[in-house]
Amino acid sequence: MSRKCKMCQKEFHGRSDKVFCSIHCKSEYHLKLRRATAKEVNEINKILARNRSILLEILGKNAVQKKFERLLLDKKKFNYKYHTHILRNSKGKLYFYVYDIAWMEFSDNEILIARKKK
Repeated sequence: MSRKCKMCQKEFHGRSDKVFCSIHCKSEYHLKLRRATAKEVNEINKILARNRSILLEILGKNAVQKKFERLLLDKKKFNYKYHTHILRNSKGKLYFYVYDIAWMEFSDNEILIARKKK
């Protein structure tokens, strides 16, 4: 059974699960794929790393959690849109995580930063 290469569209024969006609086409395909995503991913990773650094600076090395006014994050140009995941606690409050450090917003313009328990 003949199939077309995912990269160069050349027809080839081989195993039923084979997608590329050669190692060169396979390498070229994955190289182009990495280049296409690298720029966007790197920009987002920079924002996430900056957000984490801001949270860690406020929290300190040894503290487990700390409550403060939202204005402090605003002054440091914290980007609220970027986080790695969200967790809802038993009371329905949302924790927004940047890797291992989370923040929770309160209605009175206060923020709680908490370190993820190991």
